[in-house]
Amino acid sequence: MPAAAAPASDFRERNAGGELDLDRAQRILKVITDSYSTKMVGQERLRTSLLVALISGGHILLESVPGLAKTTAASTLADTVKASFKRIQCTPDLLPSDITGSQIYDAATGTFRTVLGPVHANFVLLDEINRSSAKTQSAMLEAMQERQTTIGGEVHHLPKPFLVIATQNPIEQEGTYELPEAQMDRFLLKEIVEYPSPAEEFEILGRIDSGVLDPDRHVPGAVSLDDVHDLQQIASQVYVDPAIRNYIVQLAYVTRNPAPYIGEERARFIKYGASPRASIAFLQASRALALLNGRTHVLPEDVRALRHLVLRHRVLLTFEADAEGIRSEEIIDQIFAAVPTP
Repeated sequence: MPAAAAPASDFRERNAGGELDLDRAQRILKVITDSYSTKMVGQERLRTSLLVALISGGHILLESVPGLAKTTAASTLADTVKASFKRIQCTPDLLPSDITGSQIYDAATGTFRTVLGPVHANFVLLDEINRSSAKTQSAMLEAMQERQTTIGGEVHHLPKPFLVIATQNPIEQEGTYELPEAQMDRFLLKEIVEYPSPAEEFEILGRIDSGVLDPDRHVPGAVSLDDVHDLQQIASQVYVDPAIRNYIVQLAYVTRNPAPYIGEERARFIKYGASPRASIAFLQASRALALLNGRTHVLPEDVRALRHLVLRHRVLLTFEADAEGIRSEEIIDQIFAAVPTP
């Protein structure tokens, strides 16, 4: 089996387009991280997930109970990179045009003028996406996929970078519209945001007293949108060895054909395996994670570290699994244990 990683020199020889500017990437990432941390307490896993999604050019779904700083995290990241930020509170009466935009008749001129909706921003927070109707969810997810909206027959391209951070509340399910599996698959990652530790919560109280967490207080813009574009371009050049690619493909295959690998007893809990979008997500996200860790090549550990983020919303379990308290993370761990690491 080929080596799982290649040194930076080998990568540069393979990359005819030019040398990977790892130092520049690290400088940009340090500025973003330091600026982000001035307002956010703890939640390092959330910060890493948001940065991986941003660098990969994908979107992220956050799930947690209310009050765990999801909105603060999104707005702080937007402030950090001098990006436009819009928050959309999803409700059952929210219309697709409320998100994408519409045409308004101007009586003074006798013509229609286009008013772009809040989706036309670099960072869009869809708060409680599962409270919006299926039609509105589809309009938003189409914008995410196509990176454009059509209003009155005219195409309007979304800005770059474009990151959608959608949240959903696992409690208070009354009056909600669960995201269909095919639409949930469009999110590159799904993160479960957990409660802060007692020490972190103590620090939060101190920062409230100091005014750091005041909603009107913004972190200074640290990097430009051009810096983010450069970061994404650098990440796209991170080397992924054929052995790692094969590892990713095998993992996706086992989610669809689990019985020979994890046994019939556990395989019966899997309703549907992951689509090829999972393999693409592993490829893109592992490059971003390698760059965050200061490497020019992907390691099997990068893929393993991303297993829950990439697969928890793609490996769908049966009602029987839910009844027996089986979580998707358990099945995912067993799949990874069954596939040999390169």
